[in-house]
Amino acid sequence: MQEDQTVKRKKEHLKLCLTADVKFKSKTTGFENYEFTHCALTEVEIDKINFETKFFKKKINYPFLISCMTGGTTEAENINAQLAIAAEELKIPIGVGSQRQALEDDKHLKSYKIIRKNARNVPVLGNLGAAQIVQLKKIDVVQKLNDQIEADAMVVHLNPLQELLQKEGEPNFKGLLKQLGKLVKHLNVPIIVKEVGAGISGKTAKELLEAGVEGIDVAGAGGTSWAGVEILRNKSEKEKEFWDWGLPTSYCIKDVYKLKKYYKFILIGSGGINSSIEAAKAIALGADIVASARIILQTLNKSGIEGVKNLITNWFDFVKSVMFLTGSNTLNELRKNKLILKELLY
Repeated sequence: MQEDQTVKRKKEHLKLCLTADVKFKSKTTGFENYEFTHCALTEVEIDKINFETKFFKKKINYPFLISCMTGGTTEAENINAQLAIAAEELKIPIGVGSQRQALEDDKHLKSYKIIRKNARNVPVLGNLGAAQIVQLKKIDVVQKLNDQIEADAMVVHLNPLQELLQKEGEPNFKGLLKQLGKLVKHLNVPIIVKEVGAGISGKTAKELLEAGVEGIDVAGAGGTSWAGVEILRNKSEKEKEFWDWGLPTSYCIKDVYKLKKYYKFILIGSGGINSSIEAAKAIALGADIVASARIILQTLNKSGIEGVKNLITNWFDFVKSVMFLTGSNTLNELRKNKLILKELLY
């Protein structure tokens, strides 16, 4: 049955992300190529730095998103329940994993709904794949998925590489941009488009923004390789050349940030954000919000809800220190020429 196949695949994805080495092999995020510019004459009052901002009309305490991860299985329900508690206590947004399974059956609907149940006051993001969007005959179905979890925005994830390599994949995206345009007009919440680890370029982002999309999550290369995940699932190395396919996260953020001159949108920096220095550099390159998935999942598995909360608060304590040392009173100031390419220093 199709439902059983979807659930089985989700379980395999979860297991591989927790236990296997699915990182990019040679390609990196590119953040290591940048250094912060030190300001010896800083007058920033570190205790007065405040990260409060709005994310689609809701106030959040940190510019951090617990990225879309899982749903549609019994295991996913427990994970989402705990992550939602962490998000609620930190007052940060959280995304659900692909709701494709909910299109097929309502058997595991609770695994998605538990997020809003445990995170009543923070932004929650729905999630559906581009391959499913293309196949929709009625746009109303997406509104139903959104309403089921009381989402504040709907994420459409682009994963052509993953669909190409996945043994059950559906690598057909003909008419996607037109469908996105319809979705923007008919859905009563904003649309965010994200990649899953191969990156979104400025050119692609421009097309999406022209269609009415209000958020771009670049999800660049350098973190989890979903090509790698599928190659391991296939138990075959014939596609191994694609393991490192994609645009580095730092390049994507910088390239998409240029569009801020012409469009109003939320830029989410994700893809290999696995440390406080990477989070700080992603913001400095132009991200409004940074997001992580796999490291959050691993931290939850190892240290529980408190571990996740400590990880995120420690990261932003570090960002405060970076702001102090670069003479940046606000995150907007941190985005103004506070990074320099290392090659220019020597």
